Amino acid sequence: MKNILIIITLVFCLSTSVAQDVPFDKKLFPKEQKAAFKIAKDHYEAGNEKLADLTIEQLGLISAKKTPMSVDYRGALNEYLEAYKFNPKSADLNYRIGICYYNTDKYKMEKYFLAAYKLKPTVSKDIHYFIGSSYHINGQWQKAIDEYNKFASNATSELIDVKTKAVKKVQECRNGQQLEKQKARVWIDNLGPKVNSKYPDYAPVISTDEAILIFTARRPDNEKLSFDGDYFEDLYESRRENGEWTMAKNMGKPVNVEGQHDATIGLSPDGHTLFIYNDNKGMGDILISTDEDGGWSKPERLNKNINTKDYHEPDASLTFDGKRLYFTSNKPGGYGGHDIYYSDWNEDKQDWGAAQNIGDILNTPYEERSVFIHPDGETMYFASTGHNTMGGYDLFYSKLVDGVWQKPVNLGPPLNTPGDDVQLVVAGNGRYGYYSSYKANGYGEKDIYLITFLGPEKLPMLSGEDNLIASIAKPIKEKLVEPTVKVEGANMAILTGIIRDEKTKKPLKAQIVLVDNEENKIIAEFTSDAVTGKYLVSLPAGKNYGIAVKKEGYLFHSENIVIPNESGFRQYEKDVDLKKVEIGQTIVLRNIFFDLDRYSLRPESVNELNRLVKLMQDNPTMKIELSGHTDTRGSAEHNRQLSENRAKAVVEYLVDHGISKDRLKYAGYGETHPIVQDSEIYKEKSKTKREEMHQQNRRTEFKILSL
Repeated sequence: MKNILIIITLVFCLSTSVAQDVPFDKKLFPKEQKAAFKIAKDHYEAGNEKLADLTIEQLGLISAKKTPMSVDYRGALNEYLEAYKFNPKSADLNYRIGICYYNTDKYKMEKYFLAAYKLKPTVSKDIHYFIGSSYHINGQWQKAIDEYNKFASNATSELIDVKTKAVKKVQECRNGQQLEKQKARVWIDNLGPKVNSKYPDYAPVISTDEAILIFTARRPDNEKLSFDGDYFEDLYESRRENGEWTMAKNMGKPVNVEGQHDATIGLSPDGHTLFIYNDNKGMGDILISTDEDGGWSKPERLNKNINTKDYHEPDASLTFDGKRLYFTSNKPGGYGGHDIYYSDWNEDKQDWGAAQNIGDILNTPYEERSVFIHPDGETMYFASTGHNTMGGYDLFYSKLVDGVWQKPVNLGPPLNTPGDDVQLVVAGNGRYGYYSSYKANGYGEKDIYLITFLGPEKLPMLSGEDNLIASIAKPIKEKLVEPTVKVEGANMAILTGIIRDEKTKKPLKAQIVLVDNEENKIIAEFTSDAVTGKYLVSLPAGKNYGIAVKKEGYLFHSENIVIPNESGFRQYEKDVDLKKVEIGQTIVLRNIFFDLDRYSLRPESVNELNRLVKLMQDNPTMKIELSGHTDTRGSAEHNRQLSENRAKAVVEYLVDHGISKDRLKYAGYGETHPIVQDSEIYKEKSKTKREEMHQQNRRTEFKILSL
């Protein structure tokens, strides 16, 4: 019996010694470890200095409340880890390492907070809060709930704000338990080492066709260090070539400025307007840079309707037509921290108008950030710490229905995690998205990931993934590219191509005008790239679009595209060879419309007709012939007469609008000058494609007779 008691006592003593706190006190270490102790303590004290010699109570409160503080967590962590090699039994040191990881790499903090508590349960009044956070970040929902509740039940008055956060985090864990039952069907793939590095890479923005990727990184290219011990933020760019992303390059001057933070926040759908965050003056503002003649312009701050002197504007997203800018701000008068606002372009003042809060359907008493308006014009993605988040920032989307934003939907795991998931942008097809996330198996602290939305489970998975990605980079010319899986929110089309000189094939910088034919109004204006001639136009569903390409000294080129409601995603490629104003040149007027078998002009024709009027005014001696053409269906004489009457109707419009009659001729060629021969048409098995071929033959043209 006596021996058993001795054994129990020894076991108890051993277990107690294992869990005993060992502070950095030289009296607790043997003399032979004196030199090693001094080195370790120097590291320990150096770490304390980098954290401004704050007590562990102060560190915990600052971290839990996310109070801004000019401390170097990474630098302190490096020092503490050196000290830890010598003395891993210090509760204070374990707690401090946990705090450093809490502020830099949350996935690694659990070990140290648990050790600190085991060594000394009274190490800090908030230890259960941080143990709860350790479980929370790893999705151990019930363990996290238990720890948060332990903290909240014993929180003292000075920790009341942290107690409020703990109560919210309990709800976040419960949200996580529910959301895990309905995981989204997505693939999430790291974009790889050409884009990502061992340093933080985040905040991706893309053009609608995924040809351009610009993101923020904190790499040694910017040799100066920020106050937090990391390199300053710079913008990097990668281009898609043959379906692969090129090696990311620092964008350099004037976009990046040495010794200050420059970060991506938005890119226009056509890839020509870049929104940049800069905090060199005040709290941080939104700047704009444009892609001009092959290079980016010096960024300029947006006006005071967007940027405020004493508050923070860190996010921006432009609608497909360039007429509305969504952004976030924490200025007074909102619903919580940062709210989502919008501003409309003032055509008269050529500047952004007064900002409007988007309202409490999307905004909460917490944080709304990383706003992105999809080019379809009806889907908004954003990050929030409110709504039914499962921890940190979660990604949400909302639909605009009859002018009202609907209740946001949490995109759920695996896209959302208990950590911060922000800055989601979605390609025009609605099938691919890009975001930055902090994952344990990434290349660096944050990486950029490709999301593939798989759609409803009943649909088959895509088998030709590589072919689809390649087609995004280089679509088949003048053919429809359909995604294998139709994804909600992708009811739109994009039209891309290259604008060139017809004879030299030299790329041209030209103006592209997008018109709503039914309402006879200009929706938006775009410009092709001066170096490559490339253009991109986004076309939300539900409209009859007229598209005109114009450049001084050239005849305009027109296209007509109708995008039905609920059409899904479509992608067209159309290279445009502009013809110089020369005798004998012929142009098809694709946006002149007549009712079936009639020759009265429909109202949708007005914009195209007015372009022709303007061309005649700009070339006052030019004489032209207007000609009408039909397909081969119907009698030859009927078609000739119908086509002549249609050409005459166009001439009469021009005369009514001030063009001298002696400059105009008209002719009806009926079915005698087809663009597509019947032999080709009737080889085509698809009825839809046969009709498209017939449509090419039914047209109105003009030809320059003299100048």
